[in-house]
Amino acid sequence: MIRVLIADDQPLVRRGLALILGPDPEIEVVGEAEDGARAVTLAGELRPDVVVMDIRMPVLDGVRATTELARTLPDVRVLALSTFDMDEYVVSALRAGAYGFLPKDVSPEELSAAVRTVHGGEAVVAPRLLTRLLSAYVRTPTPARPATAAVASVPPGMTPREREIWRLLATGLDNTEIAAELDISVSTVKNHITGVFGKLGVRDRAQAVIAAYESGLVEAGCGSG
Repeated sequence: MIRVLIADDQPLVRRGLALILGPDPEIEVVGEAEDGARAVTLAGELRPDVVVMDIRMPVLDGVRATTELARTLPDVRVLALSTFDMDEYVVSALRAGAYGFLPKDVSPEELSAAVRTVHGGEAVVAPRLLTRLLSAYVRTPTPARPATAAVASVPPGMTPREREIWRLLATGLDNTEIAAELDISVSTVKNHITGVFGKLGVRDRAQAVIAAYESGLVEAGCGSG
């Protein structure tokens, strides 16, 4: 069973999320918190596997609560939720240690699948939010920097193939699409991505995407098309 704690300041939203997740035979909702401070306290007491965390809450917001959980309970995975597509706090949540983010209007099936995915240690980022969020809130250090500068910003030891896979990952392609683009196997893509994460010092795809925008490897506004 995946033990889930729900944190949201709106009682109806908490109850709705609990009703969505509760019937899943692999998920058990173990508690509900009305703000970030309470979420941190309950997480310490209940030791959930996943915290479904609203970003905007009183007392302690979701970003600061995620930071505290990452510091004190690193095995707890945070899945951040946002009401609005354009929400700078979601990027902040990823930097703080959230394993992903979703809009609150996702389907019940998508929410349950996301909980299972983050529980497994993988990142979940809603595709329709990724490009818009990063384009709006993640900026390269110098606008219109030349391509050579982007190459120079690649970490030492990263191979040209890893750099290309990092770039494709950052534009929103999944492993299968990257494999098709480069005419290599999916398992080879996975191996390269592991190397990319290690050389960037990041934990997951979401953080690798942010690093790509901030390094200038891709420009704000770029998409997979």
